[in-house]
Amino acid sequence: MSAAQSPLPVAVIGGGPVGLAAAAHLVTRGLPVKLYEAGASVAAHVRHWGHVRLFSPWGFNTDAAATAILREHGWQAPPATALPTGSDLYSAYLQPLAEAPPLRGVIETGARVRDVTRAGIDKVVSRGRGDYPFALSIDTADGGSRIELARAVIDASGTWASPNPAAASGTPAAGEVTFADRIAYGIPEVLGRDRAVYAGQRVLVIGGGHSAANALLDLARLAETDERTKILWAVRAGNLARVFGGGAADKLAARGALGDDLKRLVESGKLELALSFAVERIERRGDGLTVSARSGYTLGPVDRIVVCTGQRPDLAMTRELRVDLDPWLESARTLGPMIDPNLHSCGSVPPHGCNELAHPEPGYFAVGVKSYGRAPTFLMATGYEQVRSVVAHLAGDEVAANDVRLVLPETGVCSTNIEAEIAASGGGCCGGPAPAEDTFCVDDANAKASGGGGCGCGATETKPMTVASASCCGSARNA
Repeated sequence: MSAAQSPLPVAVIGGGPVGLAAAAHLVTRGLPVKLYEAGASVAAHVRHWGHVRLFSPWGFNTDAAATAILREHGWQAPPATALPTGSDLYSAYLQPLAEAPPLRGVIETGARVRDVTRAGIDKVVSRGRGDYPFALSIDTADGGSRIELARAVIDASGTWASPNPAAASGTPAAGEVTFADRIAYGIPEVLGRDRAVYAGQRVLVIGGGHSAANALLDLARLAETDERTKILWAVRAGNLARVFGGGAADKLAARGALGDDLKRLVESGKLELALSFAVERIERRGDGLTVSARSGYTLGPVDRIVVCTGQRPDLAMTRELRVDLDPWLESARTLGPMIDPNLHSCGSVPPHGCNELAHPEPGYFAVGVKSYGRAPTFLMATGYEQVRSVVAHLAGDEVAANDVRLVLPETGVCSTNIEAEIAASGGGCCGGPAPAEDTFCVDDANAKASGGGGCGCGATETKPMTVASASCCGSARNA
């Protein structure tokens, strides 16, 4: 009997929003399923960032099959246009979904999938490979372990638990492991449970995305109540166009507002900014830490460091499977060109489903944010459409599997080349294109003509500056 004809369940790894949606679609189609969640409850990663408000409203954050199950059991949907926090998402949607009778019996929490392979063969064996069921090695919270079989695997384990390091090289900076007790990754709850850790401290935030924006804005609010709190911000990029985003042109108003709020904070002079700062070394100086770039320039000393440089997939689990990954994103290879952040900066990702997510290993699909690998532009609605297509395929409904429809809200900075758009929007940086070879823009040229060092927006390493007086020539819009 082939794995496709097997009575074995489909294994879903991860009980976050996309994993639970996959289970909902499988149950709805009458397919046996077992969902494994490593945390003590479903959506453990979501609960970790529960204090963060999403910039996408409820209408983008729920799945059709999941909401159908919930409504059958008396659930009332939140207002579609309201913006939930992570805690809202858990308490008003994910927890009730996990407790609904159709799903309650198929979910196991405290079950960490350590390895996935084929029962009895390794990845070298080709003959009859699809006839062997998948074998999942599972570690349980009580210290036990076991192996369970599955006919297919939907890997929705996410990337939150695998943060990128502070160093631009992709490996930990020198000293990063040594001083790990003073470094946080992601978005600490500085206005809540972590308040005592950050109040009155010198805090360096590293990163140039939405997580960094949230962390900086929360730290600024903390500083309003404790003026001893000092904020530094190090960004690898030479300008802030991506993180400021499209403002009013963003189809998600809250995402545009996040960039606008950050722009106002930068212009206020209440933080110190270093552009084109590629972290290389972290060292102790007195009672603080200093952070050095490749150029040798140093920030600090600081008391705490918050690293917001994104996440990456944990590939160890699937080492014995035949996975075909994009060589730099570590997404499914076919999906890579559609989401490459070197080329794309928006939500205009082409519709994609089981065909783009497939690997040479028949029956294995990585979905959700893990399917994007290191690309940072994933939206929850993308994952819901992914699992709808994958489950239809596993059910043998190829018409539904191939009828992939995905409409995502654009950011307002969409383009096939973000650098070209920055140049087009302002002619380079500030005030127009560079009028001379040794300048980067009109304002840079004017500053140098007046005897200054320029605006600093095009240097490979820029000195940290109080942005109120030097935010890329006094205008952060195109910085």
